Amino acid sequence: MTTSLRSLPTLLARQREWSLLGLMLVLSLAVWLKAPQFLSPANLSQVAILAAIIAVAAVGEALVVLTRNVDLSVDATIGLVAYAVADLLKLHTLDVPAAIVFGIGLGLLLGIVNGALVTLCRVPSIVATLGTLSVYRGCAYLLAGGSQISLSDLPPAYVALARAGLLGVPLYVLLAAAVTLVAGLWVGRTRFGRQVYAVGSNPEAAAVLGIRSRLVVFVVFGISGTLAGLAGVLWGAKYGTITAAAADGAVLQVVAAVVVGGVNIFGGSGSVVGAALGALFLGLIANGLVLVRLSQFWLQAIYGAVILVAVAADAVIVRRMLRAASERRRAAQSAPGAGRA
Repeated sequence: MTTSLRSLPTLLARQREWSLLGLMLVLSLAVWLKAPQFLSPANLSQVAILAAIIAVAAVGEALVVLTRNVDLSVDATIGLVAYAVADLLKLHTLDVPAAIVFGIGLGLLLGIVNGALVTLCRVPSIVATLGTLSVYRGCAYLLAGGSQISLSDLPPAYVALARAGLLGVPLYVLLAAAVTLVAGLWVGRTRFGRQVYAVGSNPEAAAVLGIRSRLVVFVVFGISGTLAGLAGVLWGAKYGTITAAAADGAVLQVVAAVVVGGVNIFGGSGSVVGAALGALFLGLIANGLVLVRLSQFWLQAIYGAVILVAVAADAVIVRRMLRAASERRRAAQSAPGAGRA
């Protein structure tokens, strides 16, 4: 019974992923009936490219959420990296490969700052990252100085990243798939990955087992920053015209993708694959609203509703799991001969 109970979060996460795939199929058919161009290769390619940017950031966010934390600074990290990389390319300070490495490294640095605030300074993650959200966004405004970078200012090799592909599959989609696969294997099949789940499931029990919880949390914040930096690089190449407000509000999409993808906001269960699927699901919704000519104001409401419904569902599931565990313990204790040697 204990084994089946422990496997329940994994089963629920897989069920959420399959449910998402089913919902995406139903959504696609519904939108296609009103807007046949929805399923055209060109439209689906654009949806996948935009969803891939959010998916990359969502994978990092999922790792943080698995440890019972949250990174609210992810959109400011994306925006700061996007502007910084574009500015360096505009000034010809770095070539394209070096600028990409710089952007990912800057994201790592920003993630380390978040991790240090949470683990060393013991600041709750929601407070720490809400603060760095403002700090990072302020740095972007200081760097921009009220100006913007246009598409013509950027080298063609950088802009071409958003149009590149392999065998008809956009490069962005391949990158997002690679990030999801590597992160999924790492967190699912390594000792550190098991520690991530252990810290999120029961920090006290993890400490008893000798798991260095603060180190685990520090590392996942660094990974989240790194992937947000990569998302910032991709964002800049895709949109071309970049201001200090780049990716403003994207944190709502990222967090919504994580929770709708089955990652428990209370930590300890879920998968990065689900988070990536959540990003694609939200991308399809956003594109569908445009094609059926519904107001984009609905989009923010949908993101908020998705988060509320997913969190409420997770809370119900956690309560049922705890109740089932308690009932099984009582049944085991009251069974005949339970207290005999």
